[in-house]
Amino acid sequence: MRLEYPTNIKIVRVPCTGKVDVIHLLRSFEKGADGAYVVGCLEGSCQYNNGNFRARKRVEQAGEVLESIGIEKERVRMYNLSSGEGTLFAEYAREMDKIIRELGENPVKKAKRKMDAA
Repeated sequence: MRLEYPTNIKIVRVPCTGKVDVIHLLRSFEKGADGAYVVGCLEGSCQYNNGNFRARKRVEQAGEVLESIGIEKERVRMYNLSSGEGTLFAEYAREMDKIIRELGENPVKKAKRKMDAA
């Protein structure tokens, strides 16, 4: 089955979403991403016990940091699904793409571009 999701989505695979740290999410914005989302196992189904719960907490923390510096916390999200739900993965990708398009370009990217032009 070929999944249809936006081509601007860049997938970074990790052994467990519990390995995703706040700094990874924030660094993606620093490097110019307009949004970031983490897709983990269904809650209660993590092979590494509670990695997806750690990931959710870190995603929330990243959102709080973004909000504290004036960037919409909606730019970072966590989704949960099982490995057999490829169509749902594609739906989440389209949903996140729509949210980011509505929010517009990452303010950090805009500021960097202005600094580079000066």
